[in-house]
Amino acid sequence: MTGRFGRPRGSPVTPPPQSAGHPAAVLPARLSRALRSVAGQVFVLQAVIVVLLIAAATLALVYQARYDSERDARDRSLAAAEAFAHAPGLPQALKAPNPTTELQPLADSARRASGVDFISVMSTDGIRYTDSRPQLIGRRATGDLSRAVHGQTFTEVFKGTPSDAVRAVAPVRNASGAVVGLVGTGIEIESVSTVVGKQLPLLLGAAAGALVLGTGGAALVSRRLRRQTRGLGEAEMTRRNEHHEAVLHAVREGVLIIDSDRRLILANDEARRLLALPPDAEGRSVGDLGLDPRTTALLGSGRVATDEVHLAGDRLLAVNVRPTKPYAGMPPGTVMTLRDTTELASLSGRAEVARGRLQLLYEAGVSIGTTLDVVRTAEELSEVAVPRFADFVTVELLEPVLHGEEPSAAGGAYTQMRRAAMSGIRTDQPLQPVGDIIRFVVPTAPMAAALDAGRAVLAADLNGAFGWRAQDHEGTRIALEYGLHSLISVPLQARGVVLGMANFWRADTPEAFDEEDLSFAEELGARAAVSIDNARRYTREHATAVALQRSLLPRVLPDLSAVDVAFRYLPAKAGVGGDWFDVIPLPGARVALVVGDVVGHGVHAAATMGRLRTAVHNFSTLDLPPDELLGHLDELIDRIDQIETGSGGQEGGGERSGVTGATCLYAVYDPVSGRCTLASAGHPGPAVVHPDGRVDFPELPAGLPLGVGGMPFETAELWLAEGSRLALFTDGLLEDRDRDFDTGQALLREALAQPGRSPEQACADVLAALLFPAPSDDIALLVADTRRLEPDRIAEWEVPGDPSAVSRVRNAGSAQLVAWGLEEIAFTTELILSELVTNAIRYGNQPVRVRLLRDRSLICEVSDGSSTSPHLRYAATTDEGGRGLFLVAQYADRWGTRYTERGKVIWAEVPLTGGADPASAALDLDALEDLAW
Repeated sequence: MTGRFGRPRGSPVTPPPQSAGHPAAVLPARLSRALRSVAGQVFVLQAVIVVLLIAAATLALVYQARYDSERDARDRSLAAAEAFAHAPGLPQALKAPNPTTELQPLADSARRASGVDFISVMSTDGIRYTDSRPQLIGRRATGDLSRAVHGQTFTEVFKGTPSDAVRAVAPVRNASGAVVGLVGTGIEIESVSTVVGKQLPLLLGAAAGALVLGTGGAALVSRRLRRQTRGLGEAEMTRRNEHHEAVLHAVREGVLIIDSDRRLILANDEARRLLALPPDAEGRSVGDLGLDPRTTALLGSGRVATDEVHLAGDRLLAVNVRPTKPYAGMPPGTVMTLRDTTELASLSGRAEVARGRLQLLYEAGVSIGTTLDVVRTAEELSEVAVPRFADFVTVELLEPVLHGEEPSAAGGAYTQMRRAAMSGIRTDQPLQPVGDIIRFVVPTAPMAAALDAGRAVLAADLNGAFGWRAQDHEGTRIALEYGLHSLISVPLQARGVVLGMANFWRADTPEAFDEEDLSFAEELGARAAVSIDNARRYTREHATAVALQRSLLPRVLPDLSAVDVAFRYLPAKAGVGGDWFDVIPLPGARVALVVGDVVGHGVHAAATMGRLRTAVHNFSTLDLPPDELLGHLDELIDRIDQIETGSGGQEGGGERSGVTGATCLYAVYDPVSGRCTLASAGHPGPAVVHPDGRVDFPELPAGLPLGVGGMPFETAELWLAEGSRLALFTDGLLEDRDRDFDTGQALLREALAQPGRSPEQACADVLAALLFPAPSDDIALLVADTRRLEPDRIAEWEVPGDPSAVSRVRNAGSAQLVAWGLEEIAFTTELILSELVTNAIRYGNQPVRVRLLRDRSLICEVSDGSSTSPHLRYAATTDEGGRGLFLVAQYADRWGTRYTERGKVIWAEVPLTGGADPASAALDLDALEDLAW
């Protein structure tokens, strides 16, 4: 069943949820906000104080009433006790046999008459004779009665049996004055409280009235305070006060607030200071404040201003003006803020100068020392300081520094220097030009003083620099008339050694140099000195490397019939590298053309290049094919690397540089056949210029650089027509930072494809077309025009295996020499041919061939199919043979053996002039054929 309200009987009643706008929910929120405000807090405080005051007053009144009632009880008790104690006949009644009978009625009558609760007559021992409570008669009274026994009347608040009371005790004296009894009277405490209780309603009513009046007054005060504080809380009031105090006193920005009538409402301390406002400025019109007319007009116009600069005395103020909106019933107005920018402008100027100096130092670090050239580095120092620091800059260097040598102070080296660089804002300056000797002969001159002190010296006013003027009267007079007025001399020092001097001059700039400029110039000079010293040391190392390289490269190429050669070698500007070239004569009128490149720069690269060139020369004497020669060279470099780097079973004493990283191209040209055999160890192939001007870059088998090892080298063969040209080069000719290899190859093709030029002209044209302004790598170029040996200068014979054929070959050779007009060397040639052919027939294999080549010398070649090489030895006097090669070595300029794919060739060279020794003319050549080797 459900009740009257539709809910189950006995179920609890649940109030409906209250929304945010429900009055029951809104009231606590408003009350909470009210209590957080200053007015609410003041109201609560006042209410608490009123309650406490009323409660204290009520308690005081209650206690006062209780005190008064107790005092009244004391007075009445004392009066009743003394009156009854002095009653006539009381001492006689106490002597009666039964004092109670006589005294009890009198005591009751007196009690009722006096309004006390009890009157008790007692003996001096405290035995009651009378009492309002008959059951107590005859009992001893409690409490201290000794004072009354001794004749003293007293009152006290007695707590004990039978009840608590305010009592008075008086002695009863007889006619002689002796105490014969005691009278005790009193009013019970309960009776006193009853009296007070009767007064309590009045007191509480008065307290309630006072509470109502006090609370009402607090509410009125709180309401007024709420209106004044706009309902703000304590934190908001404190914060606003702090902000107000800060704006007035602490903020370092002036603030003015002006109302709609253009009257000053508020000015903080900073505004008063900046505008020099009078003490009574607030409340006065803006026009009466004595401001700058422009500032007054701005405040009167009501327009908005942002960082406008206004004058206030000797100060520059940045002024901002904004209108204020109406707020809480206050009319709109204007707020002005002021900032003192006088010192800021000065600091900004100094900061800008410092920033410019830092930027200049940064640019100097980037711009000075870019080329590792001493003179150019000095020029960069002079250029970077003009015109942002000085109007003119001169740089003088010691002579040894200009040549890359170590400077020294011996011999008065510091008394003169050579001017290496000069820059200025104009070209008509009166200073000595570049290249002149600058002397420092007066010790008090700024230059000499700076060198002597080892630090920069400032001559702010050159008119007062008498030492400088005494050094060159006429020159300094012209300089002063020109306008030079200030100077800083900075010695250029690195590693404690003076390298030169930098002088910074001002002419058109009106400001003289100061101490800050002095420190900046010293810093600039220190940075430049390091770059100059680096360039000097590089110059010395570069000169050493160039000298070493020039001593290691061929100075004069041999004059050969096979080729007409021209060359160019250019060391890199950044440092001498390891590029090299060579032209090596080979037996049989052949020639070897070599170019190579060692990775790296400097003395080590040059020394490595010399070692490789020497090794190639040594291996070429073995007359090896190009691929075998590169193989031997690769093994040699690998062995050198192992020794120098401490590997290969040897302990190295430190880190050393090996030779790995070298490339080489080795080509052998035979003018008889026109065949060119080439092999490459990681080097670009040659350019071949055909007689018709067509240029090819034949592809060679790719080979690894020398020292890498692991792969054999391969040989390529070219057949060159009469009048062909070979161009061998290093990669520095074709590629650089701004050009790749293919682009360089195309330019080289174009430069070579011009017929009718000598090798020298071809080298010049190639460099003109491909040379970089500042090459980063060495350039080696070798141009060789190939020649063919004419057929009429070649004679060949097949030799059968019969020893009797030796005489026929000897006779045929003699006849050929007569035909060439070489009769005077016929005997020597016959002797050599007899020995070589006899040896080939006896110890070699078929086929045996003989070839005579008439070149710059007569070349005799005997080839056979055996790979066994003869050896020169000294035969004993008892030996029947072994003297044949000895005779060949005696009569030939050179002789040797080279190996071919199918045997060997023994060759000997005989000079074209000079006949046979007369003593040897009687030799029997047929008998010599029987001499064994």
